[in-house]
Amino acid sequence: MEQLRYAKRICEDKEKIEQFLIRSHTGIIGLNAGEYPYAVPVNYIWHKGKIYFHGIGSGKRESLLRKEPSVCFTVYEEYGIVKDKDPWHADTSYFSVMIFGKARKVTFSEEAAEIMRDFVEKFMPGFYQNKTQSINANFMEKYRSALDGNLAAVYCIAPDWLSAKENGATSDEMFKYGESL
Repeated sequence: MEQLRYAKRICEDKEKIEQFLIRSHTGIIGLNAGEYPYAVPVNYIWHKGKIYFHGIGSGKRESLLRKEPSVCFTVYEEYGIVKDKDPWHADTSYFSVMIFGKARKVTFSEEAAEIMRDFVEKFMPGFYQNKTQSINANFMEKYRSALDGNLAAVYCIAPDWLSAKENGATSDEMFKYGESL
């Protein structure tokens, strides 16, 4: 892969990247759709060094992944605007991670059940208490989308390549609404 050109913004802090991916909820999966790329936000979990997402077992995303499993997955967070006395030097404070790899459909029901239990716990920690135990292999073999009746799909992206960028700023460097020079 081509390296990032803005080297001073590269983040190589593996723990910071790991914690960011664990904490964040939504990423954008970029797919090859022919003439134009297709990018769609999805809820995800970072589990054992891999991205997992789920959804209905049909539709555009499903058919594109069947044709071409190579994807880019981007997670980012914007922190605000970095001010400068010159307007053309104002910037955005952010952290972002891009993951390149191939998406594979999880076909092993026990793996899919483990992922779905982790999804529930990440997005609604403690809410269901012990009820997540009912999400097992048998459940996953029968779990169907209310939209189309197809089996739900769980996908895994194992990173072939990952890059992270950050543009940090102190609170004094950040623009506050209503502020002027």
